[in-house]
Amino acid sequence: MSNDRQSPPTLEPRERAGDILYSPSAARNRDFIRDAFLKHGPNAGKALEIGGGTGEHALHVAEAAPELSWHTGDPDPASRASIAARIAESRLANLIGPHAIDVREDDWDVAEQAPFDAIISINMIHIAPFTAAEGLFAGAGRYLLEGGALFLYGPFSRNGAHTAPSNEAFNASLKARDPSWGVRDLDHDIAPLAQKNNLVLSATVEMPANNLSVIFRKN
Repeated sequence: MSNDRQSPPTLEPRERAGDILYSPSAARNRDFIRDAFLKHGPNAGKALEIGGGTGEHALHVAEAAPELSWHTGDPDPASRASIAARIAESRLANLIGPHAIDVREDDWDVAEQAPFDAIISINMIHIAPFTAAEGLFAGAGRYLLEGGALFLYGPFSRNGAHTAPSNEAFNASLKARDPSWGVRDLDHDIAPLAQKNNLVLSATVEMPANNLSVIFRKN
């Protein structure tokens, strides 16, 4: 792998082999995220991943859950190229994409595939404007089937307080980079979005490095 071609803007350096991008954080966390999803999300049916990035999480879960059709993609063209290359290389029949969904748009152009058993967003809502979180929950309300899961992974504060000094420092660094970014508060910011879109909190799972997997269900 080499870094002779520029990767899309991210919070970490990424290596590249051809079109395929490699995320150090995905390599560290993919087993934990896969296991949390397979315990709390569906192992069969249809899943839609938002902000799929390098495609590493999609590949990792799709390999472990062959009965689950995993549709992934990203608004970023370089990320979509990486996802497309991983799909082609893997030859997994249940790994589909890449789509170019921007959750801030009202129409995700997935009406023919919906409803979904799960919608997944990994490390997205804190490195995007809050309108992205609003759009994600609105889309989950539209496109999840009854009882379907919205699975989120990333750092969260709780009831107005950061859960660790490292998360507080991370939040400050995010806001220094873009004032519209930041660690979202699960109780004050996210719970109202869930209630507005007919979703209820089902589980929170403590993850390494003070992250959480958070699972909502559609009523």
